[in-house]
Amino acid sequence: MSGATGRILVADDTALNRSILDRALRAQGHEVIEAENGRIALEILRAAGDPPIDIVLLDIEMPEMDGYETLRRIKADPDLRDLPVIVISAVDELASVVRCIEMGAADYLPKPFEGAILRARVEASLTAKRLRDAERGLLQTIERQRTELARFLSPQVGALISSPDGEALLAGHRRPVTAVFCDLRGFTPFSEGAAPEEVLGVLRDYHRAMGEEIVANGGTLEHFAGDGMLVFFNDPIEQPDHVARAVRMAVAMRRRFDALRPSWPERGRELGFGVGVAEGHATMGRIGFEGRYDYAAVGTVVIMASRLSSDAASGQILLNRRAFAAVQDLVDGRSVGDLSLKGFSRPVPVFEVLDLVEPATRLAGGVRSHV
Repeated sequence: MSGATGRILVADDTALNRSILDRALRAQGHEVIEAENGRIALEILRAAGDPPIDIVLLDIEMPEMDGYETLRRIKADPDLRDLPVIVISAVDELASVVRCIEMGAADYLPKPFEGAILRARVEASLTAKRLRDAERGLLQTIERQRTELARFLSPQVGALISSPDGEALLAGHRRPVTAVFCDLRGFTPFSEGAAPEEVLGVLRDYHRAMGEEIVANGGTLEHFAGDGMLVFFNDPIEQPDHVARAVRMAVAMRRRFDALRPSWPERGRELGFGVGVAEGHATMGRIGFEGRYDYAAVGTVVIMASRLSSDAASGQILLNRRAFAAVQDLVDGRSVGDLSLKGFSRPVPVFEVLDLVEPATRLAGGVRSHV
């Protein structure tokens, strides 16, 4: 005995025909289930569960529901349409054969059948089904892995994995971006003095709220580590208004933080929130090693955003000159002077965003800029 074996449904209104097919198929090692018409056959197929039916051997001339209608319904059902159907019928006119093949039958055998031909056709259909099942399982695994991977990436970077141009972008490119670095003031003493579950609770609230604002404004999250987050704009999706998006996100994050803080444990209410925003060129692409890659921005603009965030007091949003110049008509802002930032050889002009300017105020020429 060789070849694949499976569960085969024989649908035929004649008990003798079913008995002959049953003996022939069981001799080949198959499990056989019988149905005396198409209606019963469909009921069996839909209730088969696991393991499912692998092949249907279908007669044409049956009461209640003939083979044509049974075949039509099988191929119209999303859960059954890939099931191989071999028509075995005494109706051997060419028109009937063509009709069944056009409706989706895998094969057509006339009665009476040759045992060797039945064996060959059944084994061929089983092999084809096993290959389709394996392919479907592989595709489902790939999709599941892609979905799991996307959970750990920003939506924009997750989309690169399956896009035609994604590999070129992942390989590396240079582009103007707006980098945003934000973290909590006083997090280290808070985490040292609070219970671990309190620290985790605060971080979950904080990450959830900040993450919602990142997604809402189209930012790409490079990473978050504890209380710190690095987000950039204008990559991998180009955004002409990337600086404005970044500043709107920073202001929204500050508001979300202020709303969250009263709900935290007493020590958590002492935490503050600071943001640094910088605009400039960066090299973007994949970094890491086999099995653990990240999509990152590399350049002075990232360092600038980090240093501005470190210098920001609780509630401050600090911008470099280029970022402020791009949004000065959208914000209520002011200069905070030239700051000596770690890693920069000379003082850097820095600006603070107090709030966004309402559209009506902007149209009326009421922009406020404090210098």
